[in-house]
Amino acid sequence: MKHTTEKKEMKHELGLLDGTMLVAGSMIGSGIFIVSADIIRHVGSAGWLIAIWLLTGFMTLTAAVSYGELSAMFPKAGGQYVYLKEAYNKLIAFLYGWSFFAVIQTGTIAAVGVAFSKFTAYLIPAVSEDNILFQAGKFHISAAQVVSIILIILLTYINTRGVKTGKIIQTTFTLTKLASLFGLIIFGFIMFKGDVWHANWTNPWNIHEFSTGGTVAGLGITAALGAIAASMVGSIFSSDAWNSVTFIAGEMKNPQRNVGLSLFLGTLIVTLIYVAANVMYTAVLPLHDIANAEKDRVAVAASHVIFGNIGTVVIALMIMVSTFGCNNGLILAGARVYYTMAKDGVFFERTGHLNKNAVPEFGLWLQCIVASLLCLSGRYGDLLDMISFVVVLFYVLTIVGIYILRVKRPNAERPYKAFGYPVLPAIYVVMGLAFCILLIIYKPEFTWPGFIIVLIGIPIYYISQRNVKNGGEAVYESPV
Repeated sequence: MKHTTEKKEMKHELGLLDGTMLVAGSMIGSGIFIVSADIIRHVGSAGWLIAIWLLTGFMTLTAAVSYGELSAMFPKAGGQYVYLKEAYNKLIAFLYGWSFFAVIQTGTIAAVGVAFSKFTAYLIPAVSEDNILFQAGKFHISAAQVVSIILIILLTYINTRGVKTGKIIQTTFTLTKLASLFGLIIFGFIMFKGDVWHANWTNPWNIHEFSTGGTVAGLGITAALGAIAASMVGSIFSSDAWNSVTFIAGEMKNPQRNVGLSLFLGTLIVTLIYVAANVMYTAVLPLHDIANAEKDRVAVAASHVIFGNIGTVVIALMIMVSTFGCNNGLILAGARVYYTMAKDGVFFERTGHLNKNAVPEFGLWLQCIVASLLCLSGRYGDLLDMISFVVVLFYVLTIVGIYILRVKRPNAERPYKAFGYPVLPAIYVVMGLAFCILLIIYKPEFTWPGFIIVLIGIPIYYISQRNVKNGGEAVYESPV
């Protein structure tokens, strides 16, 4: 691909509050409202439910404070892609960018969009996923898919109007959903049920597996390790996208300071909310009801206990606000990675241009198309099952990059140094590798498909580089 000679520059429009709201808003989608059902089905105890969320929160916070060093060293658009390129090489960085484009970001945008439409159906039944608008063999298009695509197109258009417009939506919706979640948690504790709490917290560390009928079966050590790893797939997905603020570092005010602080504050806020929400679930719902919540909608079941029949509407509105703001953050941040890749000559040349509003419009629309296709495919759920492995693998590589850069560039300016270095980043690396290895052993269906998508990027990278050497533009196509 050709390198661009773009004269426009990104505008430094985002402050610390905006960055923190982007981190928190991108993390909180629909996961906290539903994935606890699957976690309970795997581990079967209140103690391990909270332990899974605490473990995930610790990993996320550790990674976030470690990324602070990298964000201060390289305060420009592209974030994690840039860190991998600087620590390793363009191939490793490209494989991340390729996975980000093909599955990680676009698949997440699709899933969050469909979650928005599913809960909108509580208020407007006509947009339900059960309302099939078109069918040809096994392929069909539901009203929910159409609504999700409309949402993605709308937010993409809004973000082409400039980063200032996107940040207003992000900050407003994130503050609203944080207040709503705090309200739900507080009212949940007010409705504390002593008998339910006592039953849930009797033998809290006894790992069991719930069947769909609500019965439990004891697990051996080997099966228990597999259950813990599998249950963390949901919690890690729910806690992902915390690194979104690193992608827009080129538009942050004082990025050397504010990106790292945004990472810490945003992940801390979300971790506290997630743990508190799950403690609240165990205070109002028996484990049986959490494990067997209709369509895994634990928050709906809890809200029904707290607010009565109006609880369904309350949660539907909360999730609509949550997923709307979440997708805005994902869409806003994602295109900055493709922009930086284009500048390096490994993505469509046109994505390296900024429009009159100083945002990478072509990258935004390209991302919109792929995410919309994933919505139509109906396979976004399967894709998301396997991206937790890929995501954590790249996080581990990035944090190892801190050690590599300390050796390669010992005298480089580091306005902020990784908290707890070298111990804390090493703990994350060990935990991340343990998670990946456990998934490979016990849940291979969550690992190999995602890893294959990463490997597909290798020939694409070399083809693009060959075309660049020949003076042409690299052909970059998505397999989805």
